[in-house]
Amino acid sequence: MHRTRFFNALRLAGMWSALTLAAAPAWAVDEAGKYCDTPSACINPMATGGMVTSSNRLATQAGLRVLERGGNAVDAAIAVASTIAVVYPHMNSIGGDAFWLIYNARTREVRALNASGRAGERATIALYRDKGLDRVPARGYLSAITVPGTVAGWEAAYQYARQGMGRSLPWPELMADAIRHAEGGFPVSASLASWSRINLDPADTEFRALQRFDGFRQTFLKPDGSAYRMGETLRQPDLAGTLRQIASGGAAAFYQGEIARKIVADLQAHGGVLTQADFARHRADWVQPISVNYRGYQAVNVPPNTQGFASLEILNILDKRDVRALGEGTADYYHVLVEATKQAFADRDRYLADPDFVQIPLQRLLSARHGQAQSGRISMLRAGADVKPMDPHGDTVWFGTADKDGNVVSMIQSVYHDFGSGIVPRGTGVLLQNRGAFFSLDPAHVNHLAPGKRTFHTLNPALLLKDGKPFLVYGTMGGEGQPQTQAALVTRIVDFGMSPQDAVNAPRLLYGRNWGVSSNDLKIEGRVPEAVTAELARRGHPVKRVQAFTDAMGHAGAILIDPVTGVMYGAADPRGDGLAAGL
Repeated sequence: MHRTRFFNALRLAGMWSALTLAAAPAWAVDEAGKYCDTPSACINPMATGGMVTSSNRLATQAGLRVLERGGNAVDAAIAVASTIAVVYPHMNSIGGDAFWLIYNARTREVRALNASGRAGERATIALYRDKGLDRVPARGYLSAITVPGTVAGWEAAYQYARQGMGRSLPWPELMADAIRHAEGGFPVSASLASWSRINLDPADTEFRALQRFDGFRQTFLKPDGSAYRMGETLRQPDLAGTLRQIASGGAAAFYQGEIARKIVADLQAHGGVLTQADFARHRADWVQPISVNYRGYQAVNVPPNTQGFASLEILNILDKRDVRALGEGTADYYHVLVEATKQAFADRDRYLADPDFVQIPLQRLLSARHGQAQSGRISMLRAGADVKPMDPHGDTVWFGTADKDGNVVSMIQSVYHDFGSGIVPRGTGVLLQNRGAFFSLDPAHVNHLAPGKRTFHTLNPALLLKDGKPFLVYGTMGGEGQPQTQAALVTRIVDFGMSPQDAVNAPRLLYGRNWGVSSNDLKIEGRVPEAVTAELARRGHPVKRVQAFTDAMGHAGAILIDPVTGVMYGAADPRGDGLAAGL
């Protein structure tokens, strides 16, 4: 257990309880002036002029350059978002969706932005049934049935920050690094190289074998059809041209101009369903953030159509338990995390869909009373058995930015499965998402397909506020793992006093299933002691030990802002190719 003391000023301010101070953060100054007591805590980047963390080093550097030139946190986030869409295409694209949480230091308010796309006007259950299909395909042209929402989100966030945060760089400058990397090329990361190889499996024509799609093959593979290796240079000239049009013409260039015409023409030539009218009517929407209390902090997330309320439900349940008394890393600790996840996901799977189409009782689901009832259903002796198999995880990027004025952004961008639909319309370089594959073709299902409908989304960026100001900017990729990892980060930082980097590094678990697997299991990283996993198995958990730092657990990140000094502490995940850096 960490035994360092928090800053004297913070203690005197009474902002942490005596209980919390007993396990004060490892990154705080102790009486001897020592700043950390573990190697990973020692390398937490610290800054006062701004901080960026993302799952790709080039993207982090793009955001940092924007902050250096005087841009705000939203500007930096757009630079990260556009760059990571180029250099991490297996996890996200401008052909995907995004969700934002923005804290405005001037107004002391959190704004949430839903930049997810809706199903096209021709996307009906009958269309798939008439083709003899009982579900939306995971790959190919019939999986690309929702309009890409990301670019509209960039512009909406930019306009809000330009008007409400006081200082902002010109829009075209925010995409300079993305265009440079797309046109001139970038060194392929370990993650991109690995997932490229995985998706060339010729025997798996349902989920993999993406080389069968001309646009994917021409964009992401070498002329001989092989995958790029780590360190080799990948160029995307068509994507560079698309980004130039967006830089000069804004979101309208994407949704109403030549880019949309090219995308729609390619889709319709291959039996796709999206129309130019679908693109032209798309918009990103400002929505009301949702929140719960956790140990005196305000945990904030985005509302449906995302699973953000499930992430908050887990914290709401854990708030009713003495998590610290369980001991970090014990069988009791992991057991409670999993059981709280099951409770929250039962609500999620019952209710989550587009709130324009269904009523979701958020006030009740996030109430303290409901959290207490859910906590009461958890047995410490046995794993809950009355749960349904969860849907497969998706691939995503989370990133966070903070500027010197106190503005912060927590943002997620995704294409759903790795490389999304696998479709890159000719002449655009835009990899289209397959988020529509999450729709059900059962008319009685809460998330059934309908024209104009947004699907159930796993994406949910998060914030933790203290006294109305950002304390922790955090999130992760990983679909089903997002709420679970968010809970692990919060408990390890708030309850156990870990540094942000130590919390990100610590062993993680994932309760859920992978694609094509019909039953859930509980994946636990191999660094967890065998005695702990054996005890979890004894309680009835279907334990599966996996690699020590597997990216199946997602790429998490965090920015912690000291509420007294204002110093920012960044963290990036060693499971990915990321970087946290500050000014």
